[in-house]
Amino acid sequence: MEIIRRGAEAEIRRGTWMDRKVIIKSRVVKEYRHAKLDSELRASRTRNEARLIQEARRLGVPTPVIYDIDLQNAEIIMQEIVGERVKDALAKSTEKEARRICREIGRLAAVLHRGGMVHGDLTTSNMILMDKRIWLIDFSLGGRGATLEEIGVDLHLLREAFLSAHSDIFELFQEVLDSYNEHFDDANMVFHKVKEIESRGRYT
Repeated sequence: MEIIRRGAEAEIRRGTWMDRKVIIKSRVVKEYRHAKLDSELRASRTRNEARLIQEARRLGVPTPVIYDIDLQNAEIIMQEIVGERVKDALAKSTEKEARRICREIGRLAAVLHRGGMVHGDLTTSNMILMDKRIWLIDFSLGGRGATLEEIGVDLHLLREAFLSAHSDIFELFQEVLDSYNEHFDDANMVFHKVKEIESRGRYT
């Protein structure tokens, strides 16, 4: 198996399962925790992330198909989305294509939030462009039954990601907001909350 990334919380590997090319996400054992508690926490977080991925898919957000969940080893075996990170795609897109991508990002964020979900780390690094569609990955920080505050934080994180990674085309973030507004009736409440969150950040 090929290790793609190993972080503090999880290891991502590329492998095969039932003759399919898959991605295997394993939660890292924390040696400093009591073994039983660590096992329970990793299993719970694995189960929760798998549910979020599946629920987002039911809402209409493209996410990897989950083939298997191994709670004993805290692993999710899922479809490999073969494409390009949106972070990289935006950097070399034409303005027309970048606008299309930004509008689709706004629509998907609205669909997710309208369904009461948050991604938790809504950045262009956690989006993959494949076959002209945007797929969301890594729901490890996501949640259901989201409050207005949590939804506002999700959109705020996306804005910060654009400021950081796409400062040269930051004006296109307005396309994200316009599309979000078209697909979410409560968008103005969310925009107000985002401004409130931003103002808090300036004084802390």
